[in-house]
Amino acid sequence: MNVQEESFSGLYDKQRVRLVTLRNPNGMRVQITNYGAKIVSLYAPDKDGRMADVVLGFNTFDEWHTKETYFNAVIGRVANRIKDGRFTLDGKQYQLPVNNGTNSLHGGVVGFNERVWEIVGQTAFSVSLHLTAADGEEGYPGKLDVYVTYRLTKNNGLQIIYEAKTDKPTIVGFTNHAYFNLKGEGNGDVRDHLLQLFADNYTPFDDTACPTGEILPVENTPMDFREPVLIGDRIDDPFFAPGRGIDNNWVLRKEEEKNKPELAAVVCAEGRTMQVWTTMPGLQVYTGNWVEKNIGKAGKEYDVQTAVCLEAQNFPDAPNHANFPSPVLRPGEVYFEQTEYRFV
Repeated sequence: MNVQEESFSGLYDKQRVRLVTLRNPNGMRVQITNYGAKIVSLYAPDKDGRMADVVLGFNTFDEWHTKETYFNAVIGRVANRIKDGRFTLDGKQYQLPVNNGTNSLHGGVVGFNERVWEIVGQTAFSVSLHLTAADGEEGYPGKLDVYVTYRLTKNNGLQIIYEAKTDKPTIVGFTNHAYFNLKGEGNGDVRDHLLQLFADNYTPFDDTACPTGEILPVENTPMDFREPVLIGDRIDDPFFAPGRGIDNNWVLRKEEEKNKPELAAVVCAEGRTMQVWTTMPGLQVYTGNWVEKNIGKAGKEYDVQTAVCLEAQNFPDAPNHANFPSPVLRPGEVYFEQTEYRFV
C-alpha cells in the first residue's frame, strides 16, 4: 500500500511538502517527496515478479522529519565526513559545523536532507527537483544550484542524476542514503543478504572514521567482497567493530570514460537481486548500525542492521587528500554524476 498524499500535505519552512508517485510499465513504482528529495517507498520485483517495498521509511511527514532524518535522502552539499569540519580551497581555510564527534557529516547541521526542494519537472516515470544553497550556508563557499532527477527505467532501474553549478569555487559531493532491505522493509536484518563489490581497494579510516589518506588493497582483509559474501559471515569481524557493523568506503574499479555508469555492487536476498551502477569513484556501505528502534511504514520495528545502504559517492574527506578524486567545482563547470539501482 502506498503512503498517502494527505500524510505529506502542509507547509514546512513556509514551503509546500509534496509526494510524487512514479510508475514504469512493469508495475515497479517509487514515491518521492520534495522534503529532502527522499525516496518514501520503492516497490521492486523479485525473480517471480512479486513486488515489495524495499526501502525503510515512515507513513507521515512528521515521522520523516523527526526520526531518522537521513533515510533515503539526497545528501549534500558534501556527503560523508570532513575531518574536524575543515578544508582549504585556493589558500583559504573554511570551518564547517561539527555534528559528528569532531567531524562534519553529510552537509552539516541542516543538510540537503532537511530542505524542501522545488519540483521543476514531472512525467509518469520521472521527477526533477531543484535546490539553491546560499553562499556561506553551513560554512560552504559559493551559491550552489542543484538539480536531482529520479527516473524509473523500462528495465526496472531507478536512476538518480545529479547536476550542480556554482558562482564561486566550492566543494561538492552528493549521494543518496537509501536504506535497503531486499526482503521488504521491516522484515528482519540484512545479515542474510549476499553482497558483492566491484572494488579492489579501500580507504582505511582513523579512530574518528575519517580516511587516513591511504588507499590499500582489499586482498586478505575483511574488506574483500570481490566474490559474493553473506553480510552475516563478515559483519561481526573485529575489523568492523568500531562501527557496530560495516560503515566503510570502497574504491570502485573505473574502466570506462568519466560519466559512464559502471557496475559497482550486487546485493541479493530471498529471490530479489539489485545491481548498483554509478559514475561515482567510491561506494560507502553502511549496515544501519546506529538505527534506533523505530516503527516503520508497515508497523514493523526497525533496529540495528535492518538495512544496508550502498552510497555511491566521492571518497570521505576528499578535500583534505590530494590523492583522492577532487571535489572542487568552479564557476563555468557543471557537476554531473549518476547512480542507478537496478532490479534484475
